[in-house]
Amino acid sequence: MTIERSSAPSGGPLPRGIQHIGVTVPDLDAATRFLADGLGAKVAYDGLRPEDEPRSGPEVERQLGLPAGAEIRRQRMLVIGEGPGLEMFEVSGEQRPASGLSDLGLNHISLYCDDIDGSLARLVAAGGEALSEVHGNSRHEDTPGNGSVYVRAPWGMLIELQTIPGGHTYPADAEAEVWMPRPR
Repeated sequence: MTIERSSAPSGGPLPRGIQHIGVTVPDLDAATRFLADGLGAKVAYDGLRPEDEPRSGPEVERQLGLPAGAEIRRQRMLVIGEGPGLEMFEVSGEQRPASGLSDLGLNHISLYCDDIDGSLARLVAAGGEALSEVHGNSRHEDTPGNGSVYVRAPWGMLIELQTIPGGHTYPADAEAEVWMPRPR
């Protein structure tokens, strides 16, 4: 399964990994409570506090691809277990509903769980909506004991809980292995 590469220049520097994922929420404090209660999220820092001036104007709109008149009112970086951070934004102005799996672009985050049933119960108790029961994963993630379930956050974002205690399987021509948390 070798990927066909374009004629783009090669040999230059490459990224080392995903550092964080950005999410826009309607209420930063409510989203923080949900993610802390449901997933054990911890606040790393607030990049934009309530007492700070909102980030706005033509230059911010250009830099961040915001619609005219939008303002970033609050910004917070969370950490959930291991892996990349989750940067949350509270933005005023025109907004669309959260995307779903069939929409183009980023559509969900997935979190690895040692106890998927317990993690699902906790996330639902915090205010999430399970879209189904825990079910088997897809090919390459379907080793013994695997499971997956999607949960909708109160603001509509999809969160996948996943467990793959037997690890992934890879085809002979795999170019890389998927990140997994360190064993406990």
